[in-house]
Amino acid sequence: MDGYDKLKPYGSAINGCIDGVSRYVLWMEAYTTNSDPKVVASYFIKTVSGIGGCRERIRADRGTEQVSVEEMQMFLQRNHPESFAGERSVLCGRSTANQRIEGWWGTLRRQSAHFWMNLFQTLLEDGHFTGDFLDISLIQFCYLNLVQDELDEEVNTCSSHTIRPRSADDTASGRPVITYSFPEWPSAEDRLKAVAMEEVNLCLEACSPKGQLPCHDTVFELWCRLMAGNGWDDPADPFAAADLYILLRDEIPPQVFD
Repeated sequence: MDGYDKLKPYGSAINGCIDGVSRYVLWMEAYTTNSDPKVVASYFIKTVSGIGGCRERIRADRGTEQVSVEEMQMFLQRNHPESFAGERSVLCGRSTANQRIEGWWGTLRRQSAHFWMNLFQTLLEDGHFTGDFLDISLIQFCYLNLVQDELDEEVNTCSSHTIRPRSADDTASGRPVITYSFPEWPSAEDRLKAVAMEEVNLCLEACSPKGQLPCHDTVFELWCRLMAGNGWDDPADPFAAADLYILLRDEIPPQVFD
């Protein structure tokens, strides 16, 4: 698991996790932050709850945003008798050595992130973005859901796309969603470890789930009022979102800056 920061200057922080053998994406979330340990932990626990267990071992860099996940993984794995129980169920190292997720980031950049970076850079160069709180929250208001939709589409595409082994010892082949869901089919071993749901619920209490609003609630209402007052609709694509962003930015009441 790892965070992707290329869009973070514009308010879209991405966190993802991929299965190392099948290349199946377990989660890929765009939100206002990818550095809050409790938010990242909510992705982990949601996944654990959904699949009915945790992996034998997780790999992450040494960033503080992973701390809660590491603690929960060790807690849930503390009593397993295998060699990767407790502290041995977490593998920490350099982000660049986390090859599976780094490879996915490369694909993401080619397929969509580069487009978003160019679009936001254009807003910056044209004087429509300064990087202050209001501009970032407005970018989030107009774009965060669109970024998440594109992430979901990219995940679905990659999960159903056939992977061919690159070498004789490459473990990944076939469609990730099939290989992950039926590990015995390509003669792999299922490493999912069962967990007690009461322990999962304990971990869940220590999480901060992803919020329902795409930006800070103090300005979300402002953007909604301006849209309603002018009869503007939610944007259906990135270019409509750019138009809405500029229109809303020009409508900000002067007293907001007081």
